[in-house]
Amino acid sequence: MTGSREPSGGDGAGHRAPVVPPRAAGSRIALDLTELAAWGEAFGRAATPPMVVTLAGELGSGKTTLAQAICRGYGVVESVTSPTYALVHEYASPRGAVYHLDLYRLAGPAQLENLGWDEIVAAPALVLVEWPERAAGQVPAAHVPLALEHHPSDPARRLLLAG
Repeated sequence: MTGSREPSGGDGAGHRAPVVPPRAAGSRIALDLTELAAWGEAFGRAATPPMVVTLAGELGSGKTTLAQAICRGYGVVESVTSPTYALVHEYASPRGAVYHLDLYRLAGPAQLENLGWDEIVAAPALVLVEWPERAAGQVPAAHVPLALEHHPSDPARRLLLAG
């Protein structure tokens, strides 16, 4: 899969519109976990920082699995784990830093300041944000919205909503 650049949304913070693999832009794709990992790796290979990617979905929908795959595709070689309790993990790759945030435990956007939110989303990095709804209006306008849902008729598959 190759990526394509979409027109810039321009949020004034230097963030460009993201690269989204072409068959996913603005679509719903039913994937098993192996296919989801392959899609995430392709996304990671196509990603160009600075980029903020939000990963929405209910518990157990595969957000961390997708984040791990994106990190692999981006070149992270260390083990990527859920930052549920730490809230933020930082990883290195030859292409630059990756910040993986899990906002599930936050009560709301007022707690973002304690995480260094403004510095993280302004960094020349790939930023992956699970539970972005906890950040309310603080997510940059030019972010890449990804969402996962359980497939209604096949528990082994997920619906990926991209763009």
